[in-house]
Amino acid sequence: MKSQQTTQTMKPATAAKKLGVYLPATPAEFQEGAVSRAELNELQANPPEWLRELRRNGPHPRPVVAAKLGVSIAGLARGGVTEALTTEQIEALKQDRPEWLEKERATQAEVRKEAARIKKRDAERAEQPGRPRP
Repeated sequence: MKSQQTTQTMKPATAAKKLGVYLPATPAEFQEGAVSRAELNELQANPPEWLRELRRNGPHPRPVVAAKLGVSIAGLARGGVTEALTTEQIEALKQDRPEWLEKERATQAEVRKEAARIKKRDAERAEQPGRPRP
């Protein structure tokens, strides 16, 4: 018995997340239909103008905004940023350097520093013979 190969599809929200774009800013035809794995690969390999424009100018989804500002998504929420921001708005925040942004950047730097310390410690432990691995 032969099994029939079905095309793997995903919801537009999943595809938008994988593409790093804000779903409500995408064209209606993208929002309304399922996206196949082949279509997603094609969008990633050869992005159409609307996708290049969204990636360049936004509005950007929260994970992208957080990365561009150097803070966590929770840090954005603590700072009162709950909506998608354009590249222009992100740059304005970087220029204005509000207190919450400076605090969240410092917090994020500490989190990264601690993660690096733990990674180094675990690597050193793994190199020592006779010690159980973490």
